[in-house]
Amino acid sequence: MKATIGRLSHVAIAVPDLDAAAARYRDGLGLPVSEPKTLPDHGVTVRFVELPNTHIELLYPHGEGSAVGSFLEKNKSGGLHHICLEVDDIVAAREELKAAGARPLGEPKPGAHGNLVVFLHPGDFSGTLIELEQV
Repeated sequence: MKATIGRLSHVAIAVPDLDAAAARYRDGLGLPVSEPKTLPDHGVTVRFVELPNTHIELLYPHGEGSAVGSFLEKNKSGGLHHICLEVDDIVAAREELKAAGARPLGEPKPGAHGNLVVFLHPGDFSGTLIELEQV
């Protein structure tokens, strides 16, 4: 089965202060922001800013060795961390992309929405970390 890549699920921004970032989007732009959700398997606590056509995911490191923590060490004020694209079959998408030369970072595992996700190496996509989410 050939996997289909669908719409943009979200843009993820690493932030040095999760509550301050959430307040900025909520109070400054008037956008709804979700409550914090900690994902120990991914080493992050997240909050989602809701937009009519997508989401902004605010990422804050959780636990030792968090990739987002490492990102913030290099980017003190935060910044774009990754973009997430929806796919209909994550296993097929991972294998097709791997066969085409992309480097998946691990196996699919549940993400913030409970759906399976897998990341693709940023070196394969113009320096941008890509997350695939099965929907």
